[in-house]
Amino acid sequence: MYEKITLIKGDITTLKVDAVVNAANNGLLGGGGVDGAIHRGGGPLIAQYCGEIRREKGGCETGDAVLTSGGNLPSKYIIHTVGPVWNGGHSREKELLRNCYRNSLMLAKEHHMKAIAFPNISTGVYGYPKEEAAKIATTEVSNFLKNNDFPEKVIFICFDQENYNIYNKILKKEAYSF
Repeated sequence: MYEKITLIKGDITTLKVDAVVNAANNGLLGGGGVDGAIHRGGGPLIAQYCGEIRREKGGCETGDAVLTSGGNLPSKYIIHTVGPVWNGGHSREKELLRNCYRNSLMLAKEHHMKAIAFPNISTGVYGYPKEEAAKIATTEVSNFLKNNDFPEKVIFICFDQENYNIYNKILKKEAYSF
């Protein structure tokens, strides 16, 4: 696990990686949580790039991912992905959350990114059960890394201790190694 997948506790806006993944909303407008922090840290360029995507594509659909510059962040890029709002598991949430990870990883692969960082997508105000979301995240990332050269490294970054403990338990149990 520790060669290609890393787990840390901290602030995603401080990481110097090729791309940080933003748990965005459909309008790419910035908001609370990770999304708000990334927009604030990235500065006005992020809003400008997201505005261009809104004009061209109408925003970003749930499960999809789009790429912008990192603006003022230490990362070169931001991959914005829109996670599903939890609705009891009856509205394709699992499939849509998987797509968030796959589509973000595909953008990283297409742009030959060496290292990207994921937050805990959909587990904040969108209400996705944290342990289930972490299992989906680790499985999707692990499967992708086994079959692709890029990205070379994925960081799961948890802002809070609860999510960090959940990811740590899952990663240790699965003993991810490549």
